[in-house]
Amino acid sequence: MHKPKDIFIEGAIPPAMIADSIGKHQTKTEIGAHSIFLGQVRKDVINEQQVAAIEYTTYKDMALEKMHEIREEIFAKYPLTCMHIYHSLGIVNAGEICLFVFTSSAHRKEAIDACEEVVNRIKAELPVWGKEIFENESYQWKQNK
Repeated sequence: MHKPKDIFIEGAIPPAMIADSIGKHQTKTEIGAHSIFLGQVRKDVINEQQVAAIEYTTYKDMALEKMHEIREEIFAKYPLTCMHIYHSLGIVNAGEICLFVFTSSAHRKEAIDACEEVVNRIKAELPVWGKEIFENESYQWKQNK
């Protein structure tokens, strides 16, 4: 039985972690392209209320199993050298990073296409929910578009 890679981190994804992840790839000289997606919490205005933060929750075991399945399918479909995915849990304030997807390949098209597909599948298939917390501390459950 495989142990799925844990993609979840508590709170916002620190910019230094993103920079460090990019920097570690300098020695992988077979890579010719990286594609990076950074999801950031927007300060949307909904019904005259500004979003101050999103609180992310999940069924972790189910989400990690699903993410493992997505990873395997993406690696089977695209000639990637590597793929890194991190998703926040807990409270992430407006302006902070909540999703980091990083794909690498010998060529840009594969890296870009794989990155886009991973992001779309995470949004559509992963059991992760976002509670939009407004500045007045009321909330609503986020609807993915």
